[in-house]
Amino acid sequence: MNEELQFILDTSKEAMEMALKHLEKQFVNIRAGKASPAMLGSVMVDYYGSQTPLSQVSNVNTPDGRTITVQPWEKSMLQEIERGIMIANIGFNPMNNGETIIINVPPLTEERRRELAKQAKSEAEEAKIGIRNARKDANNDLKKMDEVSEDVQKNIEMDVQDMTDLFTKKVDDLFHAKEKEIMTV
Repeated sequence: MNEELQFILDTSKEAMEMALKHLEKQFVNIRAGKASPAMLGSVMVDYYGSQTPLSQVSNVNTPDGRTITVQPWEKSMLQEIERGIMIANIGFNPMNNGETIIINVPPLTEERRRELAKQAKSEAEEAKIGIRNARKDANNDLKKMDEVSEDVQKNIEMDVQDMTDLFTKKVDDLFHAKEKEIMTV
């Protein structure tokens, strides 16, 4: 196989892997009932005039499945951290006890679980669109190559389609696992 054809295959595989990685990151942000430090991953704190991720100014832990604790490295940061959590608008009500910030993660209602499952399905569909776009780009690049015979072109198209099917199945598997996690009480 010549280098151009290999490049087309590698590029489309890379694009599909990126779509899958993006989906995994999005799924981490969809909370499924259990407390996790990742739930506060989007929280930014004003640290001496610059917006800094919460994880860089404090220690975030989950002592149990319903509680998140935030232990700032500097006590003077307690107010800023509390404000940052409120500004992030992620549905948590932080409690400041003077040394740490405690967040009780409320259990999800059935309605909220359904909303989160819909959100997960939407993210999965976005990933599938990214995978299909990678397939389309690869096929378009193939058609632009004049010196490739029809047989070789068909074989490469079949390889790209097989890769597309494989990544689409991975997306479906990830979605079904996340949906089960969300819907489990």
